[in-house]
Amino acid sequence: MAGAAWADPIEGNWKTQAGSTAAIAGSDAFSITLKSGKYSGKTIGSFKAAGDNKYTGTITDPETDKTYSGKATLSGTSLKMSGCVLGGLICKSQTWHKL
Repeated sequence: MAGAAWADPIEGNWKTQAGSTAAIAGSDAFSITLKSGKYSGKTIGSFKAAGDNKYTGTITDPETDKTYSGKATLSGTSLKMSGCVLGGLICKSQTWHKL
């Protein structure tokens, strides 16, 4: 008997720090697509679960189109997103909120 499929807590719609809406969807890999704002429709990231509400992958700055190693940490209805260079030595972070 197959078990019920449960959505991963990272899935859903999120308000970015810049005020746009982003959708996170997937199963093994989660894609991040902007749904509002100047870059609406652009896929800006891909993450995989790394355990204990942590995710790793890549994140793209939609303004510069540069891709960085990324990580995300889920805490309740907040998602801390970070893009890093130099093996994680320099990172920029922002917090998104679940809608």
